[in-house]
Amino acid sequence: MDLYDRAIATAKKNQYLQEEALAGELAAKFYLELGKDKIARVYLTDAYYAYARWGAPAKIHDLEQKYPQLLYQILEQKTSLYAGDTIDQTIVEPLTSTGNNIGNRLDLATVIKASQAISGEINVEELLSTLIRILTQNAGASKGSIILERAGKLSIVAKCLDERCYLPNIPLSQSQHLPITAINYVWRTRETLVINDIATENIFAADPYIIQHQPKSVLCTPIVNQGKAIGILYLENSLAPGAFTPDRLEVLKILSSQAAISLENALLYQTLEDKVEERTAQLAQANQAISALNQRLKTENLRMSAELDILKQMQQLILPKPAELAAIAELDIAGFMEPAEEVGGDYYDVLCTDGVVTVCIGDVTGHGLESGILMVMTQAAVRALKEVQEIDPVRFLDTLNRTIYKNVQRMNSDKNMTLALLNYADSTISISGQHEETLVVRKGGQIQRIDTIDLGFPIGLDEDISDWISHVLVDLEPGDGVVLYTDGIPEARNMHKKFYGIERLCEVVSQNWHLSAEQIKEATIDDLRKFIGKQKVFDDITLLVLKQQGNIVHNL
Repeated sequence: MDLYDRAIATAKKNQYLQEEALAGELAAKFYLELGKDKIARVYLTDAYYAYARWGAPAKIHDLEQKYPQLLYQILEQKTSLYAGDTIDQTIVEPLTSTGNNIGNRLDLATVIKASQAISGEINVEELLSTLIRILTQNAGASKGSIILERAGKLSIVAKCLDERCYLPNIPLSQSQHLPITAINYVWRTRETLVINDIATENIFAADPYIIQHQPKSVLCTPIVNQGKAIGILYLENSLAPGAFTPDRLEVLKILSSQAAISLENALLYQTLEDKVEERTAQLAQANQAISALNQRLKTENLRMSAELDILKQMQQLILPKPAELAAIAELDIAGFMEPAEEVGGDYYDVLCTDGVVTVCIGDVTGHGLESGILMVMTQAAVRALKEVQEIDPVRFLDTLNRTIYKNVQRMNSDKNMTLALLNYADSTISISGQHEETLVVRKGGQIQRIDTIDLGFPIGLDEDISDWISHVLVDLEPGDGVVLYTDGIPEARNMHKKFYGIERLCEVVSQNWHLSAEQIKEATIDDLRKFIGKQKVFDDITLLVLKQQGNIVHNL
């Protein structure tokens, strides 16, 4: 866009008329291909008149045939101008033609020259200056003004007095140098007003301006484009009555028509330039903000990455070691925990004191730093309660909840967690706390799914949860056991966005229950990985298999 404008401006500055015309035509084609017909019309109109000034009637005819939809205003004007005449050629032909009957009514060459000068301007200020000068001169007026509607109000945008032209841009209502009542009348009625002799035609004799200045002749006409009035042309002659003859009025109508088209094109072009300039400024400002934000995020990400790496390490470090699990003679235990890319809050622990094996598994809501911290705090609190030999599930979970709740409030966080508490002793296991379903698996692979929704309440959500805590007791035979997990397993999705699901987990566990706890864990994780495929893992994956010792078949 910028290069087309530069080409046109440079050609115009150096008076290469044919290059100016060609660049305008190519720019119009460019905007047509972008679907911007209004802008294309501006450039093609300029190209049309540039070819006319160059003296290329064949090229003008070619443009009229190719782009009638863009040149319809010019074509309509030509049709109106030559209606009933013998001339049926291009707009430049009358410059050398003689004998047509339009010549009896007006100086067609002057009209065309003036029209070309008007249409050749695309800058609004230059157009207004050229326009008021040409209209005033061709009408034989000593004073002229152009008033345009802007933001619903009339403003004086151009004035010419004794061939001195300037662009005031002031509201009409604030002017003391125009007959405001006459102008408002024309704007309201959309009719042309001609006063040939102010002394005898005193319809606006009470207007303060007319009383003070007593102009001899006045002409006031609407500037109309496509049936819509966009402004007013006011002209006066302070010396002679009857200055605005029918011939001059006809000239003004033709020039006003061209002026309306040119004004619309120039205003459209200015609006486009203003929007481009505004958008460029906005983009520059946005780019600066984005650069600053990127730098800040880069620094913040480095800091957070280091923190999250530490949390991931802590998450792994506080898990029970294989040697600890192997030391529990009554149970065959295998655990697995794999964090997602963003630190979550999955947690499990197995602690044995005085013949009671305490198993915890939990999942903190959300991901990130707060979730990781809450998981670490939970592990520390569970360890402390186990050290003081608290085995009553109600007191255990209630004390744990109060500790976590107060820390969450101090953190000003909305995090909480689901947590299952299992106590195993003498072939009986007590299950309490609200978490995912607990899978009780019998020796033959039959699975009982225990819903924990009524066995507890989320940790850290409310200060007192003692009334919500309950437990169930399950007796285990040799070869029986329990499978615990977090929602990262059943809610894992594959490339087709299908969930792994609890049913598939139960099926894999059941089919492999005759194996050791470690082999069951490996078979389950392998099946999960095959299901996920190359899909990104969005949540931590945690699995804990506990199997009461007795007649275990090892797959060697």
